Amino acid sequence: MAIDDVKGPSVQELLSLPRLAPLVPMLYVAWTDGELTHEEIRALGAAARVQPWLDLRASVVLAQWLDPLHPPSPLALAHLREHIRRTAERLESSDQQSLAELGSQLAQLLGGQDALPAPMPELARTLAPLETSLGLSGAEAVRTLVAPVHRDDTSPEPSFPVEALRAVLDRTYSAERAQVRAWLAEPAFRHADERDTSAYRAQVFTWLKALADRGLGKLAYPEDLTKVDLGAFIAAFETLAFFDLSLVIKAGVQFGLFGGSVFFLGTERHHRELLPKIASLELPGCFAMSELGHGSNVRDVGTVARYDEQRGDFVVETPSEGARKEWIGNAALHGRMATVFAQLEVKGERHGVHALLVPLRDENGQLLPGVRAEDCGLKMGLNGVDNGRLWFDSVRVPRENLLNRFSQVSPEGEYTSSIPSASKRFFTMLGTLVAGRVSVATAGLSAAKSGLAIAIGYAEQRRQFGPAGASEVRLLDYPTHQLRLLRPLATTYALDFALKHLVKRYTERTEEDAREVEALAAGLKAYTTWHTTRTLQEAREACGGQGYLAANRLPSLKADTDVFTTFEGDNTVLMQLVAKSVLTGYRQQFEDERVFTVMKLIVERASAALTDRNPFQARRTGSEHLRDGDFQLGALRFREADLVASAARRLRKRLGSGMDSFQAFNECQDHLLALAHAHVERVVLEQFIAGIAWVEDLPTRTVLSKLCDLYGLGCLMDAGGWFVENDLLEGAKAKAIRKEVARLCAELRPDAVALTHAFGIPDTCLAAPIGLGHLSP
Repeated sequence: MAIDDVKGPSVQELLSLPRLAPLVPMLYVAWTDGELTHEEIRALGAAARVQPWLDLRASVVLAQWLDPLHPPSPLALAHLREHIRRTAERLESSDQQSLAELGSQLAQLLGGQDALPAPMPELARTLAPLETSLGLSGAEAVRTLVAPVHRDDTSPEPSFPVEALRAVLDRTYSAERAQVRAWLAEPAFRHADERDTSAYRAQVFTWLKALADRGLGKLAYPEDLTKVDLGAFIAAFETLAFFDLSLVIKAGVQFGLFGGSVFFLGTERHHRELLPKIASLELPGCFAMSELGHGSNVRDVGTVARYDEQRGDFVVETPSEGARKEWIGNAALHGRMATVFAQLEVKGERHGVHALLVPLRDENGQLLPGVRAEDCGLKMGLNGVDNGRLWFDSVRVPRENLLNRFSQVSPEGEYTSSIPSASKRFFTMLGTLVAGRVSVATAGLSAAKSGLAIAIGYAEQRRQFGPAGASEVRLLDYPTHQLRLLRPLATTYALDFALKHLVKRYTERTEEDAREVEALAAGLKAYTTWHTTRTLQEAREACGGQGYLAANRLPSLKADTDVFTTFEGDNTVLMQLVAKSVLTGYRQQFEDERVFTVMKLIVERASAALTDRNPFQARRTGSEHLRDGDFQLGALRFREADLVASAARRLRKRLGSGMDSFQAFNECQDHLLALAHAHVERVVLEQFIAGIAWVEDLPTRTVLSKLCDLYGLGCLMDAGGWFVENDLLEGAKAKAIRKEVARLCAELRPDAVALTHAFGIPDTCLAAPIGLGHLSP
């Protein structure tokens, strides 16, 4: 079709008149804007036609182009746009800031300086009021007409050496971490299809055997047991969690829980006979503690182990359906022996919960007499782990199978224990759970790291929206996207430092501080796994539809880690344990008769701490003040101390009125959870600040300090409601904190991808298109 074989004003005639050339961009925008009314178009025509440099013919043609009753056709406008773009390609630069400037340059290009109706600067000034009448952004309008400049797809250079930061993160057990990364780089370790449960479980077991052959189990239980360092195994476990989480949990059940129960609760004979087989996977095992009817209440499990002094063995019984063992890893398929926690009964007397080794299957995998097992079925995630249920019907177990490090039963049926207190004995028995909670916390953090690496890598590559006519903007350049991903990134770094502190405390614990370490493990396990759940949901949403694809790992990460908040101890229950530990600072149990006196001492001690200056009294709102770690830490300490005092007052009031301790604590649960949360956040910030102080490389310390400030101020921002409710924080300072958080996110944005690279996640573990940034422009 010829250029003018359409209805409406003539494109050919318009472009043939040099005196109308400066107005061509403005005419195109006037018709394609879509918002101009007929009156505005007429006004534009009237203003244009009074220009002294228009002759009669040009005025007539212009009138035709600005007649609201006879608009140009879509095809005519398309021809006009193509003319503008082709001509603009011949310009030496494309940085015009207005339609008037663009029109003047195009007219000069087409007809030369002599063809212009006026000198170009004067012409641009004359056209400016006409452009203003359009009510548009000239720069944006120019970008819609002129071909955009080729976009820059290079990522910003990080402000710090990535390897130096990785060395900081790998500063403990670096050899073990490197060894696991090397294993994961082997071709045998690639993501499996999780939809076929039977095949997936077989693959996970094959992987576990390969790791056992390579020495994973021996990291926990070397041949020389005097050299056991569970910190090495926890570091390997944490690194392994960059890969398949079913494999991680199966390894945790075998080497951590089953092997740990034998190591911690057994004696030299158990160690000698069983630990080498556990480490090599010759003896796959289970940790059978949880029951359907009791969950986290291990003290009241229903399974019974009665000693038969006539035959010299134990009879293990499941007395009711509620006492069946539930969610036992390895029980449905592979487990051949289980550490079973049961009520020990000798000569008709109960001695509380003890652990016994109960054989489940023979070497051919057949269930032994009296043992019934059932698959738990398809789960939300972790379907590579064969979770099962166990029932025991008069199963006889040799007396030697009692894990008797702390309690013994003689052949004649005499019960003795090196720990006379039943309560202390019970908590000593539960010591095996501490390693599990530490390991789950570190594995959960590795999953959060993987999710952030995928989401931030995607946000660096993916573009969406942007100024009219310009390149689309990277997702990571949007402030809202920075807040949703970089705040969790800062928390992840903070928790890395806090968990390394926990592992150190755990591996160096003594009998005197064991209960304190147990509370620390409980608090950090809960806080970390809640963080993992939130972070992976945010990462999934931040990747849009791509985050919903199984190939991109986020669905598996979300599904596999969701249970982390409830196994190895329900998080809410664990946080209550933390609160009770914080409240007392002593070893008494809250059931003893001295609890009222303890509460009185707590109130006095906490109230004394609150006489210190309110950290928010200083009304400074500048960055230097807000980014002061002493200020942030002081505020978190103040909140914790206040919650300690107020919680103790509430408990003391109830106990003083004669209420039993269980009911008193039950009525104050919400307060206790707030206290536990405040305590854990303070510990995390403390450890982050302390850890950064040891970093020698200045650029690395600088970027870590920004992450630390983002975490600390983020905690204060999230707790802003509490500070305001208690008249501690004014609106101006709350607003300044919020702005500083956004400013820190913007400063960290160029380093975001490099900060995830420092995690050292093998590329094969991020085998996802969005994780590796393979996006088409």
